[in-house]
Amino acid sequence: MTTTLGAQRAPSTLTFRQKLSRLDYKASPYLYIAPFFILFALIGVFPIVYTLNVSLYDWHLLKGQGDFVGFDNYVSVLTDPFFWNAFGNTVSIFLLSAIPQLVFATVIAAVLDQTIRARTFWRMSILLPYIVAPVAVAVIFLQVFNQYHGPIAGLLELFGLDPIRWSFDVFPSHVAIASMVNWRWTGYNALILLAAMQSIPRDVYESAALDGATKARRFWSITIPMIRPTLIFVVITSTIGGLQIFTEPKLFDGRTNGGGNRQFQTIVLYLYELAFPRRDFGRASATAWILFVIIILAGLINFAISRAIRTNDVRPTRIPRVRPAALITPTKNGRRS
Repeated sequence: MTTTLGAQRAPSTLTFRQKLSRLDYKASPYLYIAPFFILFALIGVFPIVYTLNVSLYDWHLLKGQGDFVGFDNYVSVLTDPFFWNAFGNTVSIFLLSAIPQLVFATVIAAVLDQTIRARTFWRMSILLPYIVAPVAVAVIFLQVFNQYHGPIAGLLELFGLDPIRWSFDVFPSHVAIASMVNWRWTGYNALILLAAMQSIPRDVYESAALDGATKARRFWSITIPMIRPTLIFVVITSTIGGLQIFTEPKLFDGRTNGGGNRQFQTIVLYLYELAFPRRDFGRASATAWILFVIIILAGLINFAISRAIRTNDVRPTRIPRVRPAALITPTKNGRRS
């Protein structure tokens, strides 16, 4: 009897090292991922929650927290015509940058996916604009879009055309800023799309070529459908970045916050103007949360569109039912039914 009880208790009696090993086996995965979640909570979640708290008060940059005003800051921002002007400028610059950027990135990725000489050199070269400092990019494009002495102004003068007021007119300033964004981010997105194209099996292209499909047909029927998840990822990230654009318009005219007449002031520049020159942290925080909601809505719209496209792609085709010949029996009139 004693021997039996001892045999039953022996497996449950663990040494300190065994218990430590078991604890390490169970807790190690959580400890490995804990630094990311701790940093995300401190740098990501806490500022968002704190900004929501600030947006509910009359908060001054120097005086600090004032009276509780509730949603008055949100109402003040949404009824401010300058905010809607910034919203329109943001959408305009986003469309002028995101659409050409996606098209050029897809074309560049398709070219680099082919068998060309010095492929590694070209793949590294298209990433150079991304690693260049934004200040250097701004200096270059300020010279390119100089109203009187830039290369574009020289071409216009050569053809007898009037100079374009890049920094003073609405649409030209949007084109100039969008060009800065496209020059910097097109190569980055092209490498992401190229990685997706590299994962497509080569025998799919070979089979299509044997069937007589041209390169254009293979591109539209094979490449685009198979890299669609990556395209959706690029669209979503470009949307988030485009709605938060700040560096390019700020550097395009560092003396103002979006031009003398706010002709290229974006939402983030409007937020910056409220926070620092005006020192109104309450309205600035409300603007930040409004922008956050806009980005969430844009992401949900992109998700819904991508889901609808994927559903249409995988929808099965209906095959007409054919009655087997054995079930076709003659009728009284001699016809089969």
